[in-house]
Amino acid sequence: MSDTIRLDGRVLYLSQDPAVIEAQLAGENFTRASAGPLRDNVSTDEITPVTVMLTYDERLGQYPYVGFKAGERLPIGRNAVKDGGFQVTVAGKRYGKGSSRESSPLAELSAGIRLIVAGSFERIYQQNCDNIGILTTTDFSVLDRLIAGEAVPIDEFLKGRDALTQQIIRSGGLLAYSKFADWPAPRVREMANAAIAANAASAAEPKTLVEKIIERHLHPGIESAQRGDGVFIAADWRFSHDYFTGMCAHLMHRAFGRPAPLHAPDHIIAFQDHLVLASQSIPHVRDGLLPGVANLMEGHTSFSRDYPVRSHGALDNSPASEGICHALMAEQYALPGQVACGTDSHTPHSGALGCLAFGAGATEIANSWVTGYVRCKVPETLCIEIDGALRDGVTAKDVMLHLLQMDAVRSGGAIGLVFEYGGAAVRAMSIDERATLTNMVAELGGFTGIVEPDERTVAFLKERRGVDFTLENWMKSDSGATYRDTIRIDATAIEPMLARPGDPGNGVPAPQLEQDVTIDIAYGGSCTAGKREDFDFYHEVLRWGVEQGMRVPEGTRLFLQFGTMAVRAYCEEQGYLPVFERAGVTLVMPGCGSCANCGPGQSANANEVTISAINRNFPGRSGPGNVWLASPYTVAASALAGKITTFEQLKRTRG
Repeated sequence: MSDTIRLDGRVLYLSQDPAVIEAQLAGENFTRASAGPLRDNVSTDEITPVTVMLTYDERLGQYPYVGFKAGERLPIGRNAVKDGGFQVTVAGKRYGKGSSRESSPLAELSAGIRLIVAGSFERIYQQNCDNIGILTTTDFSVLDRLIAGEAVPIDEFLKGRDALTQQIIRSGGLLAYSKFADWPAPRVREMANAAIAANAASAAEPKTLVEKIIERHLHPGIESAQRGDGVFIAADWRFSHDYFTGMCAHLMHRAFGRPAPLHAPDHIIAFQDHLVLASQSIPHVRDGLLPGVANLMEGHTSFSRDYPVRSHGALDNSPASEGICHALMAEQYALPGQVACGTDSHTPHSGALGCLAFGAGATEIANSWVTGYVRCKVPETLCIEIDGALRDGVTAKDVMLHLLQMDAVRSGGAIGLVFEYGGAAVRAMSIDERATLTNMVAELGGFTGIVEPDERTVAFLKERRGVDFTLENWMKSDSGATYRDTIRIDATAIEPMLARPGDPGNGVPAPQLEQDVTIDIAYGGSCTAGKREDFDFYHEVLRWGVEQGMRVPEGTRLFLQFGTMAVRAYCEEQGYLPVFERAGVTLVMPGCGSCANCGPGQSANANEVTISAINRNFPGRSGPGNVWLASPYTVAASALAGKITTFEQLKRTRG
């Protein structure tokens, strides 16, 4: 990359005012002051909606920001950024929230964007920019200098970045750096004997569980690492799904040749889950997008066909998959103390088992396939102590919506942190419920979530996988370990929660909802809410409703989607399916479906209102309508009522 950066193009301010956006696209230039307040929380769903992610190359340059919402409008159309000659994008806080899709920065890069200036960035998004060669900064004075015509040294864009990241940025991206780096065979560091272990323990400062896992997986060329250091660590599992396998393979082949020399291909997994229900998706059918889906599918299947990797594909006799990648990782692969990385921001799901699991972009995964290593920064950890016991009808999802509405999280103060969950309420949770806590760290902006493995973890591995696992003494945070902060939550004070449309952080206790909200769609499913215990919750509400002579009313539809085929088998064994049928449920086979705006349960128009148990409700996430987030209990109760209500409130109406 050049030693200095000059502004050769225009600056696009992502203003809250749609008129300002439209004026810029028409050729008018603004300043920071005249652009007015900038949009915070610009998500990757807005930068590149899933309906444009049907290619994995430079053609994405037609589409950046086509889902960007200003006011109630979508002012940026196809080719507008490229045709407008923009080189810099400027936005507010928490830029790049949501999905880990590298399609977003690739679309920006391909449209001519070379620098993004924002109040703060989500971790995965900024790392993806580093990897493909887009510069980022939170220093608005650098923007002022560029606008003034100054040639700004590259060093200005390296401030505050760890040494490894600086090298990658200077190299022009990760794969350019990787070609000249040393990649010895990964190995997990184990202490040779008790004496060495004792000496090491006495010499080292107390560590968190994540710090210990990183230490045991460090690249052999790194003797030790401190918090804030950029490192490469050996990954026990590396996975991709059908949206990004083709992009990963494309990038890998471009950098390493074809066929590429994969490291430990039996520990690489290709999941077909995000697109399997496209033939039932309103926009994909209506807008003629199925050929593009087929293109992505071919990129995925050709990789899993050409290389000896593990593969979980579509079912033979129906449009569905074996299961959603995160759920299958917990059901079949991840173990306490391991490292797992994947092309999805909800990869921390497996942290419920006490492993280090985190999402990464396509470049990162492509590099890991060949080297066996994945990059991360040794993170700081936030301790979340949830004391007491949750009330009946209050779930881990309510805990997450409570956390998300806290100022410390909404402001972006938790970006890049580990969320280590503990306390009596967490210890009492099943692994399925703990997985909701770790899964939704993606919405909190964290690096990952983790729960210390215990006897519940051991029992889960035995029951679900037939694995006899023995916990080791090191698999916990040390007394005296350093935390950025500790947040204590009284579990007894948490009520059933909602998140108003637009952002998972728009939380409000459901009993405080001031007016009735009629719903058109209720949806239960996704990696967050398609697990066994989630279906226990749906069934509990719907069985009660059926016993009361209730069913889903005319004008409301309730979709329940299994996270995996094993969850469906569980529901069949428990006798849940007849109850679902009597209640008027539409059952959907496994896949990401409407959570990725690609299957049954999505809205058809902007006037429809959905209450959903998925993890995020950014604009356009599950169709053009407004999406409220809630727990499985509240989703099922609302479906029976035809309006948003909790199970407790519903029972009172029949008392």
